Amino acid sequence: MYIHQLGDFDEEYLGQLLEWSPTLIVNSSDYEKVVSMGLKVDVVLNAGISDFFQENTKVIRSSGQELDAVLDYLIAERYPAVNVIDRESNLRELGSYIERINVVVFTATEKAYAVKSGFKVWKPQGSIFKIEVLAYFETGNLMQAENGDFIVITDGFVEFTFNVPYLFISEVL
Repeated sequence: MYIHQLGDFDEEYLGQLLEWSPTLIVNSSDYEKVVSMGLKVDVVLNAGISDFFQENTKVIRSSGQELDAVLDYLIAERYPAVNVIDRESNLRELGSYIERINVVVFTATEKAYAVKSGFKVWKPQGSIFKIEVLAYFETGNLMQAENGDFIVITDGFVEFTFNVPYLFISEVL
């Protein structure tokens, strides 16, 4: 897991996600807040020279895009996936990484990820998807609302079929 910007992300939900995360990477700007929550940080991004960290904490330095540096590190270390906590979910900016690592971006209000054609997921009636419609796609068990959201019609599976490499979707938490 990489905490880019914790913001007002729900601490209980964070704890649930951490149960499935073997490594915790934190942006230096959120390091103190994360440690004050009693969490063990494995890697810190862009730490200052005089910063003090927990024992055995690694440091990644980046002069460019911070998220790119973390994804490059995780790919080099052969991680197959990463959950990212951020204030915004700009998945399209991560398009060059989607082939090499599964990325799920969590914000305080949504969970965003890229899916391949044929992706199928069970959802209860009333669940909401936000779908960045960049290409034609087909789906069953969804109805588009006037505001552009897609709402699950009945309890059951929702399947996505399309002719582009990926479709970017998000679920309201």
